[in-house]
Formats: sequence, structure tokens, C-alpha cells
Amino acid sequence: MSQAVPPQGGPTEKERKYDRQLRLWAASGQAALESSNILLVNSGPGTVGVETLKNLVLPGIGQFTIADDAVVEAADLGVNFFLDESSRGKPRAQCTTEYLMELNPEVSGEWYPKSPGKLDIQAVLSNASPYTIILYTLPLPAETIQVIEDYGRHHNIPLVAIRSVGFYGYFRVTLPGVFPVVDTHPDETATADLRLLTPWPELSQFAQELTKAMDDLDDHLHGHLPLVAILLHYLDIWKQNYDGSLPTAYADKIAFRNLVSEGMRKDNAEGGEENFEEAVGAVMKHVTAQSLPGSLREVFEYDNAKKTRSSFWIVAEAVSQFYQKHGQLPVTGGLPDMKAQSSVYIQLQNIYKKKARQDADEVLTIVQSLAGDLAVDRTEVEQFCKNARFIKLINSAQVAPKMEDIVANELSQDEIAAIAGPEMQSSLISLYLALSLTPNSFAPSAEEMQKAIFTHAPALQGHDRTKQITEEVARAAGGEIHNISAVLGAKDMDLPLTCNNLKCRAELSDRALVTTCSHIFCLECTNRFCLPGQDRQNRVPCPACDTQLASPDDAVISNLKPSEAYKTSILSGLSPSIIMECAGRALSFWAYQTTQNIYYQQYLYKTLTEKYATLSGRLEQTVGEANAQIETLQRKIGALTTDNDSARKKNEELSRAYKEKNRQLLQTQELHDKLRHTVEMGHIQRAATDAIDSRFQQQQPQQPSRHFVAHNTASFNNNAKPRPGSVGGFRGYGTAGDPERISEGGIRGGLIDTGGGGGPWRRDGSATGHVSNAPATFSRFGARGLLDGERGLGMGHAPNSAERRRHVEMGGPGKHMGGLSSGIKVSQPMSNSGLQETTGGGFMGLRNI
Repeated sequence: MSQAVPPQGGPTEKERKYDRQLRLWAASGQAALESSNILLVNSGPGTVGVETLKNLVLPGIGQFTIADDAVVEAADLGVNFFLDESSRGKPRAQCTTEYLMELNPEVSGEWYPKSPGKLDIQAVLSNASPYTIILYTLPLPAETIQVIEDYGRHHNIPLVAIRSVGFYGYFRVTLPGVFPVVDTHPDETATADLRLLTPWPELSQFAQELTKAMDDLDDHLHGHLPLVAILLHYLDIWKQNYDGSLPTAYADKIAFRNLVSEGMRKDNAEGGEENFEEAVGAVMKHVTAQSLPGSLREVFEYDNAKKTRSSFWIVAEAVSQFYQKHGQLPVTGGLPDMKAQSSVYIQLQNIYKKKARQDADEVLTIVQSLAGDLAVDRTEVEQFCKNARFIKLINSAQVAPKMEDIVANELSQDEIAAIAGPEMQSSLISLYLALSLTPNSFAPSAEEMQKAIFTHAPALQGHDRTKQITEEVARAAGGEIHNISAVLGAKDMDLPLTCNNLKCRAELSDRALVTTCSHIFCLECTNRFCLPGQDRQNRVPCPACDTQLASPDDAVISNLKPSEAYKTSILSGLSPSIIMECAGRALSFWAYQTTQNIYYQQYLYKTLTEKYATLSGRLEQTVGEANAQIETLQRKIGALTTDNDSARKKNEELSRAYKEKNRQLLQTQELHDKLRHTVEMGHIQRAATDAIDSRFQQQQPQQPSRHFVAHNTASFNNNAKPRPGSVGGFRGYGTAGDPERISEGGIRGGLIDTGGGGGPWRRDGSATGHVSNAPATFSRFGARGLLDGERGLGMGHAPNSAERRRHVEMGGPGKHMGGLSSGIKVSQPMSNSGLQETTGGGFMGLRNI
């Protein structure tokens, strides 16, 4: 109670690290854990003590101390995982402390004794910082145990004794006189305190504003009214109809529930409204008068003379005064989930939180008036107010039952177990006595343990199970098994009853409803099935077996943790036969519950096994299908790889063929260039001869010029007959005129129109050699001949870059070139001087084209 809760805010590094355990015991529990200082007094093999401490170091205790005077030997390495070969010959306390600190660097550790020798427990306990809990493993000398118990009583701290021998183990917790538990971590739905029967003005006003003209609301708003507003609205109607009385009786609650159900709209697609269904289900749980829980009443009525001056008792007194003044406990501020608009739910949540803060402030004011010089934190007050209904006061100072009574009860349990079969566990009283009655002996014999047991429990003489257990413990010779010690350090042996509603199975702690058909239900299921307070008109069968509960005593609320006074008086006055009959029926009830729980666990095991088998079959099928697909894909990959290799080979072959063709092309081109050079040289020689012949001819009187022009300037006519003495319809170099030049390819050299106007056979000048307006035969042969003549060759091919360049140099405006086999450019008549006349300033003469 004195531990402060860390300030709220964004998640820190520590909060992220301990996120899961914070969800379990909240920030207050973590703060108490981190402020703890634990002492472990280790003995024997020491495994169970170290394993227990490990389970406290991992969640983050503040600090720990190990007191162990043993030195690591070879036997320790086989049972203690916190030791290794390097630990041999070293103090066991030092080695285990160092390894434990590695598990959580935020935990600090210390070890004793610092020097070799016997452990001085008084020196360890004289530490300036008091320990908050002491763990000690048995066996220990009687003097050491007495010193530890005296320290626990003086400092009011818990003590935990642990022992592990072979396959058996036990632990015992010794609490101080009175040990309060404030944060018991109840279910969130159980902490909701809606105060529907006693609402405060702000809550009533909020509900009235929401439900004003409720019948006129549209379906969306009507279907999103929170259940608090709905129940408060119909409570007002109920009070108007019944003179201000409230539906507190069972029959009244049934009628009130029907009234709420009638307000639900059913003419929609869903056939109802979820918020009204929630309100109907909350009638039995929340439309109840708040009474003072028995555990809290025990705190309020505790003897003041035995109270210590601590913050817990001051806050408890303040809450008691608050309850006496208002007749009810402070509002917790919790609000369960419900169907509502988000904005409306937030407003309602703020109303409850505001009221909870107001009540906590009032309690804090009372605390400050009672505390005096003792500082009490506000967080501690708020936590007490929030958990007031669930606070527990563990009073270990009460008179413990006698050993004879415990043994008699356990032996009767053995008789029931013998009838029920192996499903029910036999009594463990012999094991407990065998381990607890020899706390000072490391490896007692079976005879020593039996003597101690029979001295404390004479009824066990001649008990076969006691003999078997003592022999098994003696066979272990004080040795520990690591797995058993690890389980003992982490497990709690308590097995509580559970609700028999299969959809609930909640653990039962304080109160529950029991039936004469040997079934038990939690209070929530009890209210849901309307089991308590049945009358003849509203009888409900048992939800587990459908047995008719005809009598009111067939289903009653039972206190699972009765007080000592209740235990004393409940059967007092009855005859021994009735007492034995009641006890027998109660034991039969417990045996039935235990058997049913075993059957339920077996059913779960069978169901889970079947699901596991089904899932395993599906997994195998899926794996088989996946493997088949993988094989198919692998085959496709292999085929694609083969195709790829084949394509690569074809590509290589084509590449080699291409290189070969390219080489042949280069050879052909080289040969072609050589031939062209040879032909051009011959043309040059003939051009020179032609020039000389032309000069001589011009000097002859009135000899016509040899121009290559069309015989007829009219459009070409395919049907026209060529002029006698010419070839292909041309004048000059005809067969009759000059057969020699025809044989040299003169006509094939091509013609050009020397006029500027474009005769019908005018050379187009394009690289394709096409002659517009020419016959098809000319386009096929004459155009190629023009190209050949332009290049000065007797074969047809496209001009190369050098030839085009010469064409540009020789061409120009008014200067059209025509190819003759002789290579002479004749575009204008020669002058008397023997030179060609030019137009536009250009010079044209003999030129190799």
C-alpha cells in the first residue's frame, strides 16, 4: 500500500519491456515488485531456491540477496542450470547471483558469505535495508529457522519455506498477523458500479436529455441509446406507476425486465435492437441495491487495538466514515462496454469518472484529518476506493484447525478416491507430513519419517500410502531433480472450483450458487438464468442437467470461504448422524465436481486431439499438394532450361553464320570495288578519246551536235514506232549511226533532258532512278540504266556517298547531268572554243562521273 504508482503518460522503455505483466497486475503491482528486497537462504542442492528466485528476477524485482555457504561441486552441475564448469570450487552463492543478474540487468544482487566459512545468518539479517520477504529452502538447522521466523515476526514480512526431494516437493507460506490485499484484480465487469437505483443529479439529467421524446427518435438514435439511459428512463416510469418504489424484489425485476423489453423496436431488419437487449440483460446485475461486502465489513469491524499505524488502516477508516455518511461506497468510475454513439459514450464515461474523483477527494480529505504526520499518497486512496468492494484481509492469527481433524478429513477423501477410481487424486497428507516434519535432516530414513508422522497423526498408523511415500522420499536421499524444482518454484497447487456453465467456466472464489443435483454456478450465470428466488410460477430447471428445482432449497447461494463463526454454528445442534450425512453429501458433491472436471478436461483433450488430427491431415494434404506443384514447376523449369539451351545453341549457330556471311559480304564488296576501279579507269580513257573526237567533229563545218534528246517531245506513246536507225526511240548512237558505242553500253548509260522544261523522259534525279511519265519497261530497265550511266557503269546499283557528292558538285540550277557510257557531261552545245557553255556561272567540262 505504501508503494507509489509511476506517473501515467506515454509508454516508457520499462513499460514496453514489462507490458504483458503490467496487464496482469497493473502499475501498482509492478511498483511493489520493483521496490522489493528478497533474501534467499539456500541449503542442500539449492536448485529449488534458485529457480524460485529466477521467477522473481525475470519480472523485475528491486534487489535480492543469496545466503549460501556451499562451494560448487561436481554434483551441483547436474541439477543447477545456473552453474557451469568454471564455477567449480567457487562459492555457490556468488556464481548463482552473477548468473541471475544476467537475466535482468535492472535487478541488483548480493551474496554472502564473502569469505569461506560457515554462514552467519544474524550478520545477513542485520542489513541496513530490511527485507520485504524471505525465502528459505529446507533442510536448515533449527537455530537458523528460529532466527528467520523471529525476523519475520519483528518486521511483519511473509516467509516462504520450500523443499524439493526427488519427485516430491512442498512449500509453506507464513504471513504476518494481518495481511491486507487491496488490488485483487477482479473482473472488469464486476467492478462496474452504475448506481442506477441512486443516481446523482448530473447522471439523471444526462439520461433525461437523451430519452426525451424517445418514441419520436429515428431508428438510428433509438438503437444507439446507452443501456444506462434506457434503464434510468424506465426506472422513472416504474416509480411513477408504483408510488416511487423500486424493483428490488425478484418478481419486480422480472416485471421490470419485461417493461424494458416491450420498449424495443422489432419492426427493423434485425428484428430487435442490440442496446435494448443489453439493457434487458443488465437488469438482474445492475438494478440492485448496493450492500456492504462481507470482506470489507471485516476490515471495517477489525479490532482497533490490533491495528497498526499504517496507511491501509487510515484509508480504511476514511472509507468507513464515507460509507456511514452516504450509505454507499465511493463510485469506482468504471463503465462497461455498451452499444452507443462514441460521443455519447465518452460523455457518459466522463460523468462517472468525474463522480469517482469527487468521492476520492472527499475520502482524501478525511484521510488527511486522520493521518497526522503520516503521509498518504492520493494514488493509494484512489486505488482503495476503486477496489473497496473486493479488498481481502488475510488473518493468519486465527486459530488453525487441529492436525487430528485435518487427517480425518484427508482419510475420508482417500475413501472417496477409492470409489471414484484413478480420476480422483488421493490424499497428500502423508507426503506433506513426511517433508515438513523433518526440516532439519538432509536425508532422513523411512523409519525416521514414519516415527515423526505417527507422533503427530496417530490415525495414519498402518496406512499403506504413508509407508509407500516415506520409502520413496527416503530413496531420493535428499537429492533434487531440476525439472521438479523448476515446477515447484513456479506453480501454485490450488485447484479452485469452476462454474458448471460450459460457456463460462469461470473460477469460483467467494460466493456461488449450488444445486441439489451437484452443480455449481457463478453469480453472473445465476442472475442470467434467473435461478435464485424462484417461485412456483417461475421455476427454471438446472442449466447443466435440466433437473427441475422444485424447492427453494434446491438452489441456494453458498459462501465458499465461510468465516470461523459460520463453520462453528452451521452444523451445531444437529445429531451426529445428520452431521455425517451432510458431510458425506458435501464430500460427494466435491468428488462429483472433481470427477466432472476431469471428464471435462478429458473431453477437451479428446476434442483438441481430434482437431489436431484433422489439422495434421490437412497439413499433410497441403504439403503433398505443394510438393506436387513444386515438382510440376521444377519440370517446367527443366523444360524451359532445355529450351533455353537449345535457343542459345541456335543463336550461336546463327551468330557464326552471320559472321561468315558478313565475311563473304566484305570479300564481295572488296572485289566489287576493285572491279569498279578497273571499269572507271577504262571510262576515263574512253572519255578522253570522246573529248578529242568531239573537238574534231566540231571543227568540221555544219556537223550536228550530238545531244541526247528525245526524238519526240510529245508524251511518250507505247504504240509509237521508233525512228529508223535508232534504238529505243532515241536519236544518236543508233545501230545504224554508231554500232560500236552501242556495244560499249552507250544507250544503257541513260539520257537526260537538256531543256529546262521537263520532257517526257526527264531523269528525276532521285536515287531510285525512277523516270516520271515513262513506260513500265523504261521504269524497269531505263531507270536502272540511268543510274548506271550516272555512275558510269554498265550495271545497276544505288550510288554510294562519293558518287552523290560528285553529283552535287556537277549539278546545280540549270545543270542536269546525264550519264553516258563514255562518262561525258553534255548539257549545253559546245562553243567554238571547244569548252562547254555553262549557265549561272558554273563550269562544266569533261569530268569523271
